[in-house]
Amino acid sequence: MAALSFELCGKDAASKARAGTLTTDHGRIETPIFMPVGTVGSVKAVSQQQLKEDVNAQIILGNTYHLYLRPGLEVLEAAGGLHKFMGWDRPILTDSGGYQVFSLAGNRKLTEEGALFQSHIDGSRHLFTPESVMDIQRVIGADIIMAFDECPPYPSDYAYAKKSMDLTHRWLDRCFKRLSETPDKYGHTQNLFPIVQGSTYKDLRQASCEYVASKGAVGNAIGGLSVGEPEEMMYEHAAHCCEFLPADKPRYLMGVGTPWNILENISLGIDMFDCVMPTRNGRNAMLFTSKGVINIDNKKWEKDFSPLDDGIGSPFSEYYTKAYMRHLVKAKEILALTIASVHNLTFYLWLVKQARAHILAGDFNSWKKEMIPVLKTRL
Repeated sequence: MAALSFELCGKDAASKARAGTLTTDHGRIETPIFMPVGTVGSVKAVSQQQLKEDVNAQIILGNTYHLYLRPGLEVLEAAGGLHKFMGWDRPILTDSGGYQVFSLAGNRKLTEEGALFQSHIDGSRHLFTPESVMDIQRVIGADIIMAFDECPPYPSDYAYAKKSMDLTHRWLDRCFKRLSETPDKYGHTQNLFPIVQGSTYKDLRQASCEYVASKGAVGNAIGGLSVGEPEEMMYEHAAHCCEFLPADKPRYLMGVGTPWNILENISLGIDMFDCVMPTRNGRNAMLFTSKGVINIDNKKWEKDFSPLDDGIGSPFSEYYTKAYMRHLVKAKEILALTIASVHNLTFYLWLVKQARAHILAGDFNSWKKEMIPVLKTRL
């Protein structure tokens, strides 16, 4: 059992992009990295074998709120934690449930103690506190666990954003205290990442970064972005946070985003990303490819027998044709959901691997500028 470690392997001279290696008890992760979202212990429509063999996911996410409600802690503990329960022997990150509580604004009440909320499944009432969320994440057993925070909505006025940030900081102290009082489970280390908040106010973001940095955690996250603010504002605040978060620790931008969002944020100094977009959009007939974005539902693909994407070196994405994929979508065939999800995730992992290679080669910034207009093209 060893704490997570991070080694910087290279930097891009023309931007803030960096390539690194994260080491956890369940294996190494090469950054920059995209993490598929497996909310309830499953990346929707994708098997664990496909995640390994086709997508080549190095780390996936689970969600504390959802796993706590179902299957519940008793089942997870009996299984020996989420890794064993779902048959995944690579790293896992769990988010704390803070974002889910934020999204349940109509069914929750925030106090100093924690967040009282109603289950979306059966309406039962539950209280999440910093202490209970740490205990729950211990039972889930992820390699990286997130602090319990409040994610303020966009827009938020200054007074609310500051009050929310201060509450997040007090909760963070309680998270660290609880972890220090409880042992790791299942023979591997659970590493806590604090979360920076502060809405869209630069002074609050700086204050939150400085507070988070003072905790000396093995990695740090930026929350409260990609919640409805314009893209340029997201980039501005991500860049601002990177100025104040430690350069020798991984930086995780939560819930981001499109392929071009990811490349832009890599150039600002972000190392880790997650988003439901590749799977959710895939289930709604949107394919991200090395040549641009495809709405596979369009009639123009009806007789296009070329591969989904022959530019990412993926046998999976080369196996199926656009015409066949469109047929599956039109027929509402379940296989369409799997193909789209596996392809999009494979593309995202290919993209961050390319980014890493160009950082190490020293030409990331020029490659990024050429790549982004291509990625945004609607085919």
